[in-house]
Amino acid sequence: MGHEINITEEEVHRATLSRLEERGVDLDQVADLVYYLQKDFHEELTLEECRTHVDQVLIKREVQNAILTGIQLDILTEKNLLFEPLQDMIRRDEGLYGIDEILATSIVNVYGSIGMTNYGFIDRMKPGILEELNNKTSGRIHTFLDDLVGALAASAAARLSHNRKRQQDAQKTS
Repeated sequence: MGHEINITEEEVHRATLSRLEERGVDLDQVADLVYYLQKDFHEELTLEECRTHVDQVLIKREVQNAILTGIQLDILTEKNLLFEPLQDMIRRDEGLYGIDEILATSIVNVYGSIGMTNYGFIDRMKPGILEELNNKTSGRIHTFLDDLVGALAASAAARLSHNRKRQQDAQKTS
C-alpha cells in the first residue's frame, strides 16, 4: 500500500492561492469583478468589501477543489499530456465541451440562484480579467480558469448580497 498523505485545510488553501497567482489571477482583479456585478445594487460599495467576500469564498473546500482541478487540467493541456480527443477539445475551448462550465457551477451552486444568475451574466460579458483569461493568443490555456474565476466572482457577489440583506433585516428589527 502507498503512503497516506494528510494535507491540511490550510495547505489546500495556500495551494489554491498559489496556483491562482501562478496563472496570473490577482484577487484584487476578482474583487473588481464583484464590484462590477454589485455596484448598481449596493450604495457605498467598496473594493475592500468585495475583496473580503472573495477571500471568504476561497476558504470553502469545494471552491478550492474546483479551482485546483481546473487549473491542473489547463496546465496538462498546455503540456499536451491529455489523451485525444480531450486534448484538442480543451485546447480549443470547444463550445460544446461544457465541462469547464459544469466545474464552475459547482462553485456557484454553494451560493444559490443569485450566484448562478451572476455567473451567467459575467460569463457572457467577460469583463476585466475574464477577457484576459479568455484571450486565446497568449499561448496559455485557460479553458477552465476563466470560468472558475467568473464563478468565484459571482459567488462572492452573491455572498455580498446575502450579507447585505441580513444586515438590512437586522436593522429593521432593531
